[in-house]
Amino acid sequence: MRLPRLLRTASFRLAALYLLLFTASAVVLGAVVFWTTQAALDGQARARIQAEVASLRDEYQAGGLPRLVAAAEARERGAGALDYLVQGANGGRLAGEIAPVGPRLGWLRLDATETDDGRGERELVRALAVPLGGGVVVAVGDDFARIAEAEEAILRAFAWAIGATVLLGAGGGAWLSHLFLKRVDAIGRVAEAIIEGDLARRVPVRGTGDDLDRLAATLNRMLDRIAALMESLRQVSNDIAHDLRTPLSRLGQRLEDARAHASSVADYERAVEGAAAEAEALLGTFATLLRIAEVEAGAQRAAFRRVGLSRLAETVVDAFAPVAEDEGRALHAEIAPGVSVQGDQELLTQMLANLVVNALRHTPLGSRIRVLLDAHPPGDPASGPVLAVEDNGPGVPEGERGRVLRRFHRLEQSRTTSGSGLGLSLVAAVAELHGARLDLANAGPGLRVSVAFPAPSPHTV
Repeated sequence: MRLPRLLRTASFRLAALYLLLFTASAVVLGAVVFWTTQAALDGQARARIQAEVASLRDEYQAGGLPRLVAAAEARERGAGALDYLVQGANGGRLAGEIAPVGPRLGWLRLDATETDDGRGERELVRALAVPLGGGVVVAVGDDFARIAEAEEAILRAFAWAIGATVLLGAGGGAWLSHLFLKRVDAIGRVAEAIIEGDLARRVPVRGTGDDLDRLAATLNRMLDRIAALMESLRQVSNDIAHDLRTPLSRLGQRLEDARAHASSVADYERAVEGAAAEAEALLGTFATLLRIAEVEAGAQRAAFRRVGLSRLAETVVDAFAPVAEDEGRALHAEIAPGVSVQGDQELLTQMLANLVVNALRHTPLGSRIRVLLDAHPPGDPASGPVLAVEDNGPGVPEGERGRVLRRFHRLEQSRTTSGSGLGLSLVAAVAELHGARLDLANAGPGLRVSVAFPAPSPHTV
């Protein structure tokens, strides 16, 4: 079962396709090389024969027929010699092994006669026959065997090369497919483990930076996100179970007291009004929890657009300035003009409103609250905008600053004030959705809550 599965892998098919294309290219290249080499060998043989004919003509002109015959016989006995013919005026052979050519001249395809070793073997010869005058003809030839041997050697080498290429390519493709399948199986095993409930499992990353590594890294980020959402869901469930028990108990107690002690219509009306207020607060808490869950799911990110943060901050400050004045606090703004970010305007408005409400709720009378917006941190023009709300109230102890971002967490000194402990949790969720960094710091005195947005992308400016 393993081999058929291996053959069906995309990597093996890709390797096979590449091997097929490479082999076809090699065959075409080999054919071109073979024909080119064949033409070169043929040209060299012709040039050698022509040079030898010219040399024998010189011998004839210098010493006549006897010298020509002697030269042909001497050269025929040399190592790697060509085949020769000296044909007399009567058409008979005077020297050499090539059969008489008669009246034929030029390039000929001839049979050589019996060789000196007496075996009677015949060979095909390509010869050039040239008249020298007086009816004498000289012919010089080279047997086809030598050229054929060279061509066969080239073909054998080429065949071995193609065979080795196919074998190595097929073996390499199978090996690469095996490695690919092995890594895919590892991803499959992790997926099966996660299906079985082991959410801590992660896809192994080899660190090679290849396609499967990038896929594994993406899957691991997705799994981390799922694990974080599952943990958030578990935390919300625990928070609801523990922190909503008190208001539900209070609601039940009000109704129980009304049933046991109310003696008039007015008593019942007061009990019902109190129960309605408790129920409304509970509904508000549930709505906030749902809003946080919706933000943490990240669905709104697809609808992000350019939001004028300066205008948004001015609107929130204008809305809360009268409220702050009525509650005995001063709300001021220092807003840089023309600042914008990529995001969700409604969520950003709610985030800033929550920060302002949080400052109004947890500062004493006479406190000063400031809404600050800078295009970038001082001395760091490459960074993104920073939105902050700063007060001179009691602040938050350093050890509690991480905890106040949790759902339903409230400081001891804040338990007498209104609120559900979800305001900063929503702020943290909105900041994370926008890729911003939320920071709680000492304002000396008081608390400074800042949201540092990422630098704008060149494509969104």
